[in-house]
Amino acid sequence: MALLSINELPENILLEVFIHVPARQLLRSCRPVCSLWRDIIDLMTLWKRKCLQEGFITKDWDEPVADWKIFFFLCSLRRNLLQNPCAEEEMKSWNLDFNGGHRWKVESLPGAHGTDFPDLRVKKYFVTSFELCLKSQLIDLKAEGYWEELLDRFRPDIVVTDWFAPRADCGCTYNIKVKLLSADYIVLKSFEPPPVNIQQWSDTKWTEVSHTFSDYPPGVRYIHFQHGGKDTQYWAGWYGPRVTNSSVTVSSKMARSPAPSTSQPETTQG
Repeated sequence: MALLSINELPENILLEVFIHVPARQLLRSCRPVCSLWRDIIDLMTLWKRKCLQEGFITKDWDEPVADWKIFFFLCSLRRNLLQNPCAEEEMKSWNLDFNGGHRWKVESLPGAHGTDFPDLRVKKYFVTSFELCLKSQLIDLKAEGYWEELLDRFRPDIVVTDWFAPRADCGCTYNIKVKLLSADYIVLKSFEPPPVNIQQWSDTKWTEVSHTFSDYPPGVRYIHFQHGGKDTQYWAGWYGPRVTNSSVTVSSKMARSPAPSTSQPETTQG
């Protein structure tokens, strides 16, 4: 019986086979095999089917997608890029840029003169003191799996959120600063709202701060996230703002006008 080549199968059958191959293996091992495989693997239908298979979209999805392959990888990479955002590991993963007063401390919710967090899965928070307390993390986007063409051409939205709350019995000031940095640590775009000043005996509810970086300049390689504050009455102890559940995520939403490609897909997608 004569042996048949896999390439003699109908293209729709090859498509079904490729849908079940892991995405990175498709691009690294399968796509370079021949022009037929390359053309099938580049079909947007394949990547839309893989998005459906992985649960990234539903069957009734009707939002426009500029590039299903890129959309697939953005969805598969999406996660909170900040480590230890809810103080479950004390101060691990955070750089203590300013550690004034009685220094940063971790406490359990709701805390003295405080309220529970809206998400009951969050159990702890970081709290500041009577002199400035700021902590930060530097996120290396390439180390997190985002390649240069993805960042420079498609520039997916970068979404930042943070939560803060005061004690009822003391006034405080809350600060946040987030910067998008180049490979040489040059600031390409930043989010730095004015400090939030909260008076004594104010509402102690948790407040969310959110910002989305869209259509930022090409060249972003790092994200620097910093937040904190201090109390305004200089009381010994930990009477400054409380912070928890911070997040930095790279969205699946891409720039409205992607930049021209500067490299071949087969060398970047791997």
